Amino acid sequence: MKIHKLQIYTDNIREQLRFYRDTLNLKITDNSDDYFEVKTGYTTLRFQQKEKATAYHIAFHIPDNQHKEALEWVKERLPVLRGNGQDIVDFMAWSAKSLYFYDKDKNIIEFISRESFSKPNSALFSEKSIVGISEVGLVTENIQEKFDFLNSNFQLEKYDGDFEHFCAIGDDEGLLITIDQQLKDWFPTDDKAYKSEFEMEFTHQGKKHSLVFENDKLKAQQ
Repeated sequence: MKIHKLQIYTDNIREQLRFYRDTLNLKITDNSDDYFEVKTGYTTLRFQQKEKATAYHIAFHIPDNQHKEALEWVKERLPVLRGNGQDIVDFMAWSAKSLYFYDKDKNIIEFISRESFSKPNSALFSEKSIVGISEVGLVTENIQEKFDFLNSNFQLEKYDGDFEHFCAIGDDEGLLITIDQQLKDWFPTDDKAYKSEFEMEFTHQGKKHSLVFENDKLKAQQ
């Protein structure tokens, strides 16, 4: 599953714009008073103004084996969120290493380096090294229902986890990190997980798809 566009919501749009433009130095491709779009590798991330927006978890692919360079790059700009007492968390079962930080909405942002997924173009890490969006958090009260919808509509498979607490749905290229709001909070901070709404455009098995998540329901759009 390759995520081409993700729309999320913010009630803090000016601060978020400054963060992604000035702190992370990412390219703003479009903006107005109530939205902006930022280029993150092959993915466009759109922030839309909305009152009482709640926090998200989003992960970005970074090149294979550049987690240490990415960590130093992030530390020059903002604090890192430690997981299991470490700046870099080793997910051995996924052949991946991750680091985490907050944006201005306290969205938990992750940089994930997957073994053999994307080779670096340079020995140096910069904002231009970001490959694209890897993961989107999907918080629900019924994981089984969400998996059944994603599997029947898009042929997405279970990658890891279960249908009770946590289920990663998709593949190495892109995942929906689906958790039960009543049973689990977000790693690595134990922040409360909200059923934060989003819209997503992606390709899978050569087909283009659009997905909307709102009011704890998924909907496929043509």
